[in-house]
Amino acid sequence: MKINGSIALVTGANRGIGRHFAQQLLQRGATKVYATARTPQLVDLPGLEVLRLDITDPESVAEAAGAASDVTLLINNAGVSTRQNLVTGDPEKIRLEMETNYFGTLNVVRAFAPVLAANGGGAVLNVLSAMSWLSYDGANAYSASKAAAWSLTNGIRLELAGQGTTVTGLHMASTDTDMMAGWDVEKNDPADVVRAALDGIEAGRLEILADDDSVQLKAALSADPSALYPQTVPAA
Repeated sequence: MKINGSIALVTGANRGIGRHFAQQLLQRGATKVYATARTPQLVDLPGLEVLRLDITDPESVAEAAGAASDVTLLINNAGVSTRQNLVTGDPEKIRLEMETNYFGTLNVVRAFAPVLAANGGGAVLNVLSAMSWLSYDGANAYSASKAAAWSLTNGIRLELAGQGTTVTGLHMASTDTDMMAGWDVEKNDPADVVRAALDGIEAGRLEILADDDSVQLKAALSADPSALYPQTVPAA
């Protein structure tokens, strides 16, 4: 699909990658961009249609779908990372990650699928992660939720194909956003990630790997797990 002339909705548009999506969509000629957030007052870019949306609240999602019934492009960006492990982490925080990153995304897809169908099919982009494919000690709950969201993306792609909706997954490694603040690692520029994502949507790509790390991790999935997790191999 073409970004120019589209009507887009971005979840979690008040900061980070979501804010870059909203900004670049406007720059590329989207007719209207709905910028959503749990606290809409934090959306600070001009030219946007601002809506309150808590993706974990079905009533809030339904209200947003009713208010934005002209959407042709859905960007599922909202997410959370609580830096929890699975065995020793806080169960409530682990559940929050799954409720947000998996069930929250599903809530939005279920509400907006009929909207997209009514408007000709359109497209969905789910913002995923290279950690969909790699667990990381200290953030294993996040990896689990993003792995689930990757599977969700593949599933809804099949289910929405019949209505003409293209579903794309965006994977990236460490990117310079608030979520990654405090991690002393090399990071992508979020503007570059968003540019690659929008280019991919226009090209009709089903999966976008925004950096070399994501490319390498996807390729490594066919290898024995010891290649990705050498620290788990017992000493000889």
